[in-house]
Amino acid sequence: MHFRFGLLKARELGQVATGSKRKAISWLGVVFSAALLIVVFSAPAFAVHDTGVFQLDGDASSSTQPGSPPAPPALDDWDKVCHQYAVPANCPASTDTTGSTSGAWTSEPNPSASIFTGGGSKDPQDITNWAWKDAGGLPDKDNLLHAFAVRYSLDPAATCPSGGAAKCEVIFFGSDRLDNSGDAQQGFWFLKSKVGLGTNSVGGGTGFTGSHQAGDILVISDFSNGGTTSTITVYKWDPSCTATNKPDGACGDANLRRLETSDAAKCSAAAGVGDPFCGIVNAGTITMPWTFVDKSGTPGNGALNGEFYEAGINLSTLGLAGECFSSMVAETRSSTSTTATLKDFVVSSFGKCESGLVTTAKDGSGGTIPAGGLSIGTGSVSVKDSANLTVNGISTWNGTLSFFLCGPSDTDNCVSGGTSISSGPVSNSTTMPVLSAAATVTSVGRYCWRGTFTSGTSGLGDATDNGATNPNECFTVNPVTPTLGGTASQPGSPVINGPVGAAAGGSITFTLYGPGNCTTVATGTGTNPQTVSVTGNATYGPVSFTPNHVGTFHWVATYSGNLPNTLGTSHNTACDDTAEDVTVKDTSTANSEQYWFPNDTATVSSDHGALLNGTLSIQLYAGTTTCASGKEVSGQVYSKPVVNVTSATVDSGSQITYKVKVTDDVSWLVTFTSTDPNVDGSSHCESSSLTITN
Repeated sequence: MHFRFGLLKARELGQVATGSKRKAISWLGVVFSAALLIVVFSAPAFAVHDTGVFQLDGDASSSTQPGSPPAPPALDDWDKVCHQYAVPANCPASTDTTGSTSGAWTSEPNPSASIFTGGGSKDPQDITNWAWKDAGGLPDKDNLLHAFAVRYSLDPAATCPSGGAAKCEVIFFGSDRLDNSGDAQQGFWFLKSKVGLGTNSVGGGTGFTGSHQAGDILVISDFSNGGTTSTITVYKWDPSCTATNKPDGACGDANLRRLETSDAAKCSAAAGVGDPFCGIVNAGTITMPWTFVDKSGTPGNGALNGEFYEAGINLSTLGLAGECFSSMVAETRSSTSTTATLKDFVVSSFGKCESGLVTTAKDGSGGTIPAGGLSIGTGSVSVKDSANLTVNGISTWNGTLSFFLCGPSDTDNCVSGGTSISSGPVSNSTTMPVLSAAATVTSVGRYCWRGTFTSGTSGLGDATDNGATNPNECFTVNPVTPTLGGTASQPGSPVINGPVGAAAGGSITFTLYGPGNCTTVATGTGTNPQTVSVTGNATYGPVSFTPNHVGTFHWVATYSGNLPNTLGTSHNTACDDTAEDVTVKDTSTANSEQYWFPNDTATVSSDHGALLNGTLSIQLYAGTTTCASGKEVSGQVYSKPVVNVTSATVDSGSQITYKVKVTDDVSWLVTFTSTDPNVDGSSHCESSSLTITN
């Protein structure tokens, strides 16, 4: 029949504390004494030796299984713990444990190494008051040679109740000692802090590093009468206890709250105890799976009855599933009293109760940021941070995950400061990775994220990640590269795209190059180059300039940029955009100038048939219709002699050389000068008026 000690717990302790939520080191004390057992009978239940994961059978070898119920066969024993956790490994086992979450196997350097000294080395005192020294002189039965512990996080089952916790958290622990001559009381502390040997002077000896935290566990065990009687008491460190029974009856001493006790805690008891802890010593000589030499020199690594001790405790049924322990200290002591003198000890690094945070900057959709960074584009860009949180050494935990963004132009990689973007609770049930809320960035530059995990679990430390340790937490937001375009009919016609935060500023310079190249600034009438101010997305221009040469000219538009938000850019610098070309040609004027040659033909004849003799002539006059004197055109007189004829004609013909180019009047004076006295001479003026339109 199993005995369940819940009634004693309810009557005597009133409650089971959940403990602190920070890393811890545990001390477990084993003391050999008699104690009053208060039990109630209940339906059969299973104890820590029935989980099927670890053998609590009074030996250290996984090859030997428990010989009889209630302990069933189990996978692991101390040889596997030694193989996995001993430094250096000196155990012949070929495999590690089956899924343990933390463990320790520590050897004393020599039988005289590290013993307690000084009056402050008491369990109710803080570790800062403890002192140690290297010295012999202890009773051989109190001299520890090795100490070991291992922790498992198991699924709840009838063989491993979890008390309502998500996991059944169990710790198995033990030690071996130099001699079995007499009963020995032992204690095991499981501590949240990292505890070790210090170098400072304390109480006539040397101090320890580390200190107690609320929720540290002390297990005191006493195996007497050759191991047939087992008493185990479990305490936790609780500063609210000021003395024995103060302020309540569950206070075993200052800082020590009693969680549960039993004087029938032997794992191999035929009537199974069903409580959340039990212990056992080797009932006869066993072979240790590591180098072991006792005081008697038992051959073949043999350990005599009572030289080997092992125990287990179910943290979950004691309400301690969420505690995480970093160190273990095994101790021997003068009695089971909380004020007993502490003797030998072994300090072990036990747990890996730690959190790790790896964060990665993401774009606003949670995707990968390109190697070259992001571009603001339309005035802003959305970004997020992705956090992958890992927790080792504890199965049930919680805390807060916070995200901060630093920048632009972040110089310290967001080690501190920054803008809080989002914060929220996380726990062991949270799916990783976790994305932050989106942050909107409106300026270019270098940015870095910082992710921070603040633990809400006793014994579990905080974690952070930032650009100083992880370059993936930093990214660059690049300035916008504007677009510039246009045609020669609207020179330049640039469009500035993507102001960041505010409208883009700066200026655009238009330059006309040529003729025939893109290196010579054109000369002519007007200003070249010309600059206009930019006030955001718009079309700028046109500008004009008149070259003083003919040929092909090229417009080039250059935007100065508006750092740090907008880069500068140019258009048509290679003169490859023919839309920005201008061809300048010379002009011509077609004029006409009509002209004519005045001609005249004059005929003289006798009226009655007489023969004519004399001279017939015609004289050209310009600008007159009256043959006015003084208007004669020099050289334009055409004459012909008349001899014994009744009629004669004279013609200017092709001999005329006078051109009339404008509208003008001309006249001809026809004159017959007679040399015959019987015939009179005669004259006649004729005129012409002509209009010329060019």
